[in-house]
Amino acid sequence: MKKTGFRYLPHLAKIMALLVVALPAMAAVPGASEWSTMKAGQMGSPVGMFVMLTALSFLMFMLIAMTTFTRNIVVLSMVRQALGLQQTPPNLVLLLLAFFLTVFVMSPTLERSYEAGVKPFLANQMTLEEAGKASWTPLRDFMVHQTREADLALVHDMAGKPLPATVDELSPVNLVPAFMLSELRLAFQIGFVIFLPFLVIDLVVSSILMSLGMIMVPPVTISLPLKIMLFLMIDGWGLVAQVLVRSATGS
Repeated sequence: MKKTGFRYLPHLAKIMALLVVALPAMAAVPGASEWSTMKAGQMGSPVGMFVMLTALSFLMFMLIAMTTFTRNIVVLSMVRQALGLQQTPPNLVLLLLAFFLTVFVMSPTLERSYEAGVKPFLANQMTLEEAGKASWTPLRDFMVHQTREADLALVHDMAGKPLPATVDELSPVNLVPAFMLSELRLAFQIGFVIFLPFLVIDLVVSSILMSLGMIMVPPVTISLPLKIMLFLMIDGWGLVAQVLVRSATGS
């Protein structure tokens, strides 16, 4: 059986924590150079422990900002809304599904990031800044591939900076918001397509009830079972998961 990136799931926190503490140095944040030269063997010092504990508090933000998690959770939430279900599936279920779809999609990138940066850093072969740059490169390439050039241009225009000529010159400060804008746009495009058939069902049911003079019957009473039945007949959850994965992998 072929191994997947799920075996790198335990290292996800290491990758994100490394990036949290290394990205400020890469973005030329004042004061970051004081700890950017640290190695793994020095992380047990008081300064190292403070840096790592600070990094851990930002892990969830990194997961949302630099992966397809935003796309996944927005689309899944819109599916629930299109079905007319307010609390089913529960938020926790949608969050977990979005998370594991994210890990599934990001597994090749996570593998390259771990091998390039985290592994050498843990072996004391790289400084924190060097490992951060090495781990950042696979994630940067993934985000650039998923980001529209128009969004990159918009973010750089707001920052008052010209669009870099090469990918290597892209700053995380500018790339991450552009990537998130592209993710939100794509998520809403997918959600719009998902909404259409359910909207048709609502309109048809409302028209039939009006023509029969059953104006006191809430349309949702009839349309909700029909929408759930249609969703089950076409294996809706499987199709949505497939669309989310293929939209990210291009397969």
